[in-house]
Amino acid sequence: MLPASFAEPQLFVAADSHLVESVETFSFRSSHEQKRAMELAKTLRCPQCQNQNLIESNSPVAKDLRLRVYQMVDKGKTDQEIIEFMTSRFGDFVLYKPKFAPNTYVLWLGPLLLIVLFGLGIYRSFSRQTKPRVNHEAER
Repeated sequence: MLPASFAEPQLFVAADSHLVESVETFSFRSSHEQKRAMELAKTLRCPQCQNQNLIESNSPVAKDLRLRVYQMVDKGKTDQEIIEFMTSRFGDFVLYKPKFAPNTYVLWLGPLLLIVLFGLGIYRSFSRQTKPRVNHEAER
């Protein structure tokens, strides 16, 4: 029988050792495959949490995706095949480092554009202050 606190759905669920341990209990054929799966899961963003990778997240979606990464690594899929599967299902958002493509130019070039605009603003501000002011009444 579950305690009353578990009977109702909860909005926030604390991380427990069972969820954390589930990442480490997959049976890999070699330590190389384990390391590869872990590195892949670290480069993929949890679609539910959005600010955590698959390893850090305790959400049910992340747990399922960690299992999916394990299964694909176990079947011999390449890193690129796994990434293509994840992006086809969740879009480029699932990647912490999205591809440099026309639909992601703003993500990659936006910060540079903001720095340039900020620099131009500062330059114009200083150049206005250093220009000598002309006294129009003295010219009359």
